[in-house]
Formats: sequence, C-alpha cells, structure tokens
Amino acid sequence: MTDLAVTDRDLTKLKIDAAIIGTVSNDDELEFAPGADQIASDALREALTTAGATGAEGEVVKVATFGAIGVPVVIAVGLGDASDEYDDDTVRKAAGAAIRATKGMSHVAVTLPLVNGGDGVSLVQPVGEGVALGAYRFDAYKSEQPKASELPAKKASLLVGNARTAAVKNALARAVKISEAVAIARDFINTPPNDLYPDSFAQRAKAFATQAGIKVEILDERKLTTGAYGGILAVGGGSDRKPRLLRLSWAPTGVKRGTPTVALVGKGITFDSGGISLKPGPKMDLMKTDMSGAAAVIAATLLIAALELPIKVTATVPLAENLPSGSAYRPADVITHRGGKRSEILNTDAEGRVVLADAIARACEDHPDYLIETSTLTGAQVVALGDRTAGVMGSDEFRDRVVEAADRVGEAAWAMPLPKDVRDGMKSATADIANIGAGPGGMLAGGHYLKEFVEDDVQWAHIDIAGPSNNGGDAYGYVVKGGTGVPVRTILETVEDILAHG
Repeated sequence: MTDLAVTDRDLTKLKIDAAIIGTVSNDDELEFAPGADQIASDALREALTTAGATGAEGEVVKVATFGAIGVPVVIAVGLGDASDEYDDDTVRKAAGAAIRATKGMSHVAVTLPLVNGGDGVSLVQPVGEGVALGAYRFDAYKSEQPKASELPAKKASLLVGNARTAAVKNALARAVKISEAVAIARDFINTPPNDLYPDSFAQRAKAFATQAGIKVEILDERKLTTGAYGGILAVGGGSDRKPRLLRLSWAPTGVKRGTPTVALVGKGITFDSGGISLKPGPKMDLMKTDMSGAAAVIAATLLIAALELPIKVTATVPLAENLPSGSAYRPADVITHRGGKRSEILNTDAEGRVVLADAIARACEDHPDYLIETSTLTGAQVVALGDRTAGVMGSDEFRDRVVEAADRVGEAAWAMPLPKDVRDGMKSATADIANIGAGPGGMLAGGHYLKEFVEDDVQWAHIDIAGPSNNGGDAYGYVVKGGTGVPVRTILETVEDILAHG
C-alpha cells in the first residue's frame, strides 16, 4: 500500500510528482474545492475542462502543467455538487479513486483533507483510509512482480493546517492501522484455497495474533469431537483437510469494571463446493471467498488490539472446507450441535449456518453482553439487497446500532426482520430445526437458524455480506477488485460505540 504522511508545507514547495485536488460542479460549472488555492487558476480550470472534468463524484482527470504552476501534474477528483461540507465517505471514495491515477509516481500531495475548510484534521483519517485502501493490490502469486510504472505512488502526503498537532498525528496513525487491518482481511480472502485451508488459515491467524498480544486457541478435529462440535465436524467431514475452531481473546489490563464484553463470530468456509448438494460449475471459483466473515472477524480483533481498546473481545471462528466425498455429510442427516440442539440437513450447501451454530453456542458460553456475527451466508442477500449492501438481522435495538455504525464508516447495510412465518417454514419432523426454509426469504431463514443458538440475554447481530464481501467488477472509490474487507470497519465502529455508550 501507499505510505501515508501529513504535511503543512506550501504545496508548490514540495518535491512531488503530482497534486491531488478536489473539484466540484456548481450549476454545471467546474470549480475547485478548498485546499487547491495555491495552484488554482483559470488556466488550470480550462485545462481540466478541456480534458473532460465536470466535478462529478468519483471522476478522475489528470493533466500535465508543463511548468505553468509549481507542480508537474494535477490529478483532479470530483466530489459532486458543490456543498458547504462533504461527508467522510465521499472524501474517502475520492481519495481511493484518485490514488489509482498515480501509477509510476514516487510522491504525491493530497489536498482533500482541506475540502471542508479549516485545518483538515477531521478528514485526515477518511482520506488516509481512502488512499491506502484504493492503492491496495494482491500480487503474491504473480511470477513476475509488477513494475514501478504499474504501481500507485509510493508515498502520499496529506495537506493539513498544522501537521504537528497530536490530533493530526493520531488521526493519521488510526488511518494506517485501520487500513492495515482491512488489507489483512483482503489478503486472506484473495488467497487461493489450496494454500488457505482450515489449518493453514488458523496458523496464519495465530501468527498475527501472537504478535499482537492476543491469546490463541486452536481446536483440531480430535478436540472438536471431544467438545461435541457436531456442525463443524459434519461440514468439514468431506475434506481430507480437517476442520478447526479458532479462538482469539483480547483481554487487556485496565478494563473498567462494568465494561460490556463482546463476542465476534465469523464464517470460515475456506472453499465451498456445496458438498453433496453440489453447486453449478460456473463461478464456483468465487467460493474461495466463503471465508470472508472469518477474515473480517480476525482482522477486526487484530485492529482492536492494535488500537489498544480497553474492552474484552473474543472471536470464535469455525474453519472448514465443504467438499463432496464418501465421508461428506448428506441431505437428511441429523447432526447434534454444541449444546445439544439437533438440526436436520436438507441442503448441504447451507453449510455456513451449520458451522456458525457451533461457534455461536461456544461464544455464548462466555456470557458476552453483545455478539456480532458476520458471514457470506446466503445468495438471497444479493437478490434482496444487491452486491454492495449487507443485510443485518438480530436483536432489534442492537441490529439498528450496527446498521448506524456501518453508515458512519461508509459500509452500506440495511436492517432486516426475522418474521415468524419464515421460522415456521424451518420446522423439522425429525429434529429441532431444518437448515433451510420452506419458501422465499432465504436470507431471513439464515438469520433465524443462527438465532436458535444465541442465548436469550445476549444482544446480537448477524451481518450477511454475501455480496459486499467481494467486488467482482472494476474498482470503484477505495474498493478494488477482489476481497473488500467488509465489515472490518463496521465491527470496529460498533465495538467503539459499545465502549463509549455501553
């Protein structure tokens, strides 16, 4: 990723390859956003307009100045209609889009923290996140590493009023830590399943966690059998690469008495063929991303530790590979979950909820005050809400808090109900519950299944990220092609909200 710095030096006196500035549309006329004052001119506006700039949100136009002003290249990124104030995510997206126009450059300056006027401190974090995440690449498996001319700028200096204040330094440090955590999640998601399988995933997470001072526990198939984790064992039984349960515990000293505790749970299906209920061949390669919930939960826990938040958080992550074989679980099987509840399997491709049930049951044994679970749980989420908006279910009040947190950080989410009629369609003649519903509302059926394993006194939320976890199209804003790292930032925002307000 691009290295981040802050500066309060005159833009024209910096040794840079380009300046990234904001532009806006005012009555269909191109205008400069605040922050570009040192290089703004009618000539530059005319050059940008001639090159097609309109100020439309997300638009990126690059022009050479040929020595006419103090910077060699200007990269103008649109913020949309002129406004007195631009929200964090608009600026974050603009920074992400603009940084990808800096290929082959060494050092660029970014004026976007100043677009709302003032000293720019309030926008350092979102701009920093946008730059770092927009510049993300995953090249680990390329036989030839990319040339410098193919990579975004090595360094981006964010312009602020005073670069020496503690507030600015803290905002920059926070942007770096958040971006690094999201990048870890993206790396996990993008890693091919022949290298990222249950045990290797657990070991990679352990290495990160140990370095961060987080306690780690890994249960192998023998310990899973002893612990009666019937769902994880059933789903993972078809693969030669056996399942695991990963537990990460952040319990710092100095936590105030009465501070709520938080459980995190994330689905870690390292490859999902559907099992005996085999998926169609086209796009099955995308099922390497079926561990995106696990990636997000692991990364969020690492981030909470990196920020040294004074709150106890425990992540419980079931890891399995869902493959067909002579030892795979079958439709019509009845499995016994951790805690004794029994489930009738009607479709082995509804496996995520089956492993999550065990993980949620285990997490609730710790008696947390709040539980946040996230998973690529249902294709129905994509049908209902599209590729970019997560569906959130759970306890009504806490569900809404999570949705509000997602909105604050720019990770789109929508509150969804858990209707009784959908649960009625999951009744089983032979067990306590069936693993799929009888009719429409597949996303809601997934939420109902998970609800069965949450203790009554635990406030909980389930975030279905089947669509938002992966971007299969072109890059947009700070979201590049491949794993997105959603909802790492939502989890952090929610945990900090809990820490602040209980």
